[in-house]
Amino acid sequence: MSANHDTHTVFNQPRPLIDCNLFELDATLARAVSAFDGGWGESILSAYGALTGGELGRLGHLANRHPPELRTHDAYGHRIDEVEFHPSYHGLLGAAIAHGVHSLAWESPRPGGHVVRAALEFLHNQADSGTDCPLTMTYAGVAAIRAEPAVAAIWQPKILSRTYDRVLAPQAQKRGVTIGMAMTEKQGGTDVRANTSTAAPQNEQLDGGEGFRLTGHKWFCSAPMSDAFLTLAQLQGELTCFLMPRVLPDGTRNGIRLQRLKDKLGNRSNASSEIEFRDALAVRIGEPGRGVQTIIQMVALTRFNCMVGSAAIMRHAVLQAVSHVRQREVGGVRLIDAPLMRNVVADLILESEAALWMVMRVARAIDAGDDPVESAFLRIATALGKYWICKRAPQQVNEAAECLGGLGYVEDSIMPRLYREAPVNSIWEGSGNVQCLDLLRAISRQPTTVDVYLGELDKSRGSNRTFDRLTDELANELRGEAPGVYSARALIERMAVMLQAGMLLRHAEMEVADAFIVARLTPGTLGFGGLRDDAAVASLLSVFRLP
Repeated sequence: MSANHDTHTVFNQPRPLIDCNLFELDATLARAVSAFDGGWGESILSAYGALTGGELGRLGHLANRHPPELRTHDAYGHRIDEVEFHPSYHGLLGAAIAHGVHSLAWESPRPGGHVVRAALEFLHNQADSGTDCPLTMTYAGVAAIRAEPAVAAIWQPKILSRTYDRVLAPQAQKRGVTIGMAMTEKQGGTDVRANTSTAAPQNEQLDGGEGFRLTGHKWFCSAPMSDAFLTLAQLQGELTCFLMPRVLPDGTRNGIRLQRLKDKLGNRSNASSEIEFRDALAVRIGEPGRGVQTIIQMVALTRFNCMVGSAAIMRHAVLQAVSHVRQREVGGVRLIDAPLMRNVVADLILESEAALWMVMRVARAIDAGDDPVESAFLRIATALGKYWICKRAPQQVNEAAECLGGLGYVEDSIMPRLYREAPVNSIWEGSGNVQCLDLLRAISRQPTTVDVYLGELDKSRGSNRTFDRLTDELANELRGEAPGVYSARALIERMAVMLQAGMLLRHAEMEVADAFIVARLTPGTLGFGGLRDDAAVASLLSVFRLP
């Protein structure tokens, strides 16, 4: 009897996609960065692409297998309110901070700064989305903190530091800090004006400003182990913005109590918590009563990062699918050569291409600063992208996982994690309805935003008659009677897809842009895999430079 009890030899199984450079294998990402003034950052992105496609990808797997745990008390009964993370989490966050994922755009502003930073974040999300939460808050928090220059002078140098300092200590003793956010409450959620947390002046200074004591609760606190939190509270009945340090200048812990960690669908490597303020000391940011106006600058950037995160999840899902079908055979035929699978995969890439170009165009608008035209475009395009890209991600990831068959449904692959991550960005920082209402406000309060949006579409006229006709129809609708709330979702969807079509007409291969217009702007299939012409498939399948 043979001593070898193996029953079979493993064959026809694809090699896993590991130890690759996620920037260098993505031809469109490099083109988009260059198109929007970020070509100077290619070496920065290549270095980080090698990390995210290798070491950080492995750390992302570990960080999601070992989620954070809350420690409210130490062994002796002292209240400590700490979250314990697996070492992989710190490895991910430390690498991202060292490479400027949170800070590059602010360090020394230059054309393409926000574009290159967005590309860094795009790469990081493919390794792990959970650690992108504190990175996003830290990046976006700069915009709000600058409303109080004296406070910004103290905190901003530490925020922009490339050193990840996880030690629990006052900011003055740290080499670098991270920023979190605590806005929503149980009774209000998105309606922050319903917040009941209160602030009372203390007639003492704190980090460059007047100190206040805050009392109340927050239903969601993002990244509760951050060094400080931007939050909203009622100051004499007026909603006001505050910056609350976790550790006070004398080394004592602030009155912040972690009640529990949220047991979330996805985003498992990141901690989100419910917290209470018990006479917690904070410094005011911005004018009293202008809390929403102050923190909205941060919210606008976090909404943009939701677009980036969703586009990145979509990108990595289809990259995994392409890698699989290029190697797997069924009936002696490689799946990539099977006509129906070829159609599905090409259509998934097409959706990812549209999302990527839209994200990078919005990043270019952020770079433009106070330019009135670009500011108006940013106002409307952020709502469009936050709504549409974040809505499309779960559908696209689901289809990409199906390309892997059963392997796409088990935790040995990354696909289940991507699928769990996909819905979060459509909820975080305002759900779909919130984005629709924001779009309607922009149209009614700033009518020039319509002209700026249509002007963006006009840049793409002349190369596709269907696009030109649909642009005329949309222009007549937008310049006619004010759109109603009831049909806002249909409007925002059309506007978003038209904007994506315009981006592809200007920047992609013509057959790719034409395929997108036929597939997304004319009646056809509702799912993926309905491309009606094979002309664009070769171009789409060449997007990834896989061996």
